[in-house]
Amino acid sequence: MYLPKVYEKFMKEYPDVFDAYKNLGVTTRKAGPLDEKCQDLIKLGIALGANSRGAVMSHTRKALAAGASKEEIRHAVLLGLTTTGFPNMIAALHWVEEVLAKDTH
Repeated sequence: MYLPKVYEKFMKEYPDVFDAYKNLGVTTRKAGPLDEKCQDLIKLGIALGANSRGAVMSHTRKALAAGASKEEIRHAVLLGLTTTGFPNMIAALHWVEEVLAKDTH
């Protein structure tokens, strides 16, 4: 899976912090009944709300890997329109389309 250079550098420079962060992520994913695809679509929505390009792109890739269709991903982004506003939603849609354009599924 693609990892940004800054992420890889952080892993190398702060391995204990990274391991704790990664373990927290695994623990929170296991804490409830939602399946992986649903979790990734929710996290995509959260990333959209935070207006985080990197997180939107990362969770788009993760959602695809978990079996989400391109239409499901676009719908998850569209749902952000009335909650986070047009500018956040349209920016996220652009970032999603960048990832989808590279997807070979």
